[in-house]
Amino acid sequence: MAYTTKQHQAILRCLEQRAEEALTAAEVAEELRQSGCPVGLATVYRQLEKLEAAGRIHKIPTEEGAFFQYCPHPRESRACFLLRCECCGRIAHLDCAQLDALCRHLDATHHFCIDPRKTVFTGRCRSCGEKETAHESQ
Repeated sequence: MAYTTKQHQAILRCLEQRAEEALTAAEVAEELRQSGCPVGLATVYRQLEKLEAAGRIHKIPTEEGAFFQYCPHPRESRACFLLRCECCGRIAHLDCAQLDALCRHLDATHHFCIDPRKTVFTGRCRSCGEKETAHESQ
């Protein structure tokens, strides 16, 4: 088992407790400070990179900078993808066997191998879609 520090465990626990959210490194550092476990920003970045390499979190690059989100799927399981709502910004995990078939198809037929851990599908979540439909019907 790999050696982990208290800071490493605290950062992973912070992201796990807020698994439905994607946080910046600064937000993680602030959350830890508020919970009585201050960790320097440089340490947060180092630990986030280690957690990403271990498959425990997703790093989501955006125009506003990188966000990090806990990944409930261990690296050994099927690859998970991310769904990002273009309206509210919410990011959700998707673990679906149908996407495994898509990856195999793209590789075999189009000679392109997707990295699912870095693939983000963009669209509208159900909640935003329902709001838009309700607004259009008024």
